[in-house]
Amino acid sequence: MTAKLIDGKQIAEQINVENAVEVARLKQQHGLTPGLAVVLVGDNPASAAYVSSKDKMCARLGMHSEKITLPAITTQTELLAIIARLNQQDNIHGILVQSPTPKQISEEAIFAAIDPGKDVDGFHPLNIGKVAIGDPSGFVPCTPAGVQELLGRCGVVVEGAHVVVLGRSRIVGRPVSLILSQKARNANATVTVVHSKSKNLAEICRSADILIAAIGVARFVKSEMVRDGAVVIDVGINRVEDKTTEKGCRLVGDVDFDAVKQKAGLLTPVPGGVGPMTIAMLMSNTIRAAKMRHGLA
Repeated sequence: MTAKLIDGKQIAEQINVENAVEVARLKQQHGLTPGLAVVLVGDNPASAAYVSSKDKMCARLGMHSEKITLPAITTQTELLAIIARLNQQDNIHGILVQSPTPKQISEEAIFAAIDPGKDVDGFHPLNIGKVAIGDPSGFVPCTPAGVQELLGRCGVVVEGAHVVVLGRSRIVGRPVSLILSQKARNANATVTVVHSKSKNLAEICRSADILIAAIGVARFVKSEMVRDGAVVIDVGINRVEDKTTEKGCRLVGDVDFDAVKQKAGLLTPVPGGVGPMTIAMLMSNTIRAAKMRHGLA
């Protein structure tokens, strides 16, 4: 058996087209242009690339965007002042502070300072709480939302399935386990969360109909951890040495791709799987935030 690859780029493009249509409708019918502000502190190359891609996507969809780049020595007080300004800015409906931030800045304090109605990254405590209780007015973090949308648009039956989530971070593992267990569309699954300290880890992973790998360790999931025909969603993005490439490294996921593709039924590649979905869902969240702000949702 060789797994069928899930084309995250293609599915994200479907969402991007839908988002562009909705932005055009909001402009034409309501004079409303959704706006996103992305704040980058420091000069992390990977973070800068992510911010640039988000800025370009806003331009492509016809959305307003503001990219705020700050030096690595920026204090928490200075960053909080910028967030306070963006909270009051009428043409900004979504605010995202790119993670990770420099060590002098508490990400928890930053996330809590963002207006929950503009927290399109879904990290404000209020939105986390809404996700936990299944309140649809909250914002789901973009990567977990992307995973759920990916499964739905691939025709994977989530209802009644056993989903094993490998990883418990508040960015991916915890929220994806919450949304897939809820009584909702593309959900209603039986969800087990495991991590590096779980006993019988391989055995539990093998029991999964859908295995979501988000542990942050390159090629952690081996073929013996995957049931024949399972759906495997690889959220990991890891840089590993590869002297055959121009940069001397390449991106791999949390799944041992070459081995697991011989057992899985469906499998996301890295790159080109979950990654494009994250940006697409960020745009969707920002559009929804604009509609909610103006009573259109």
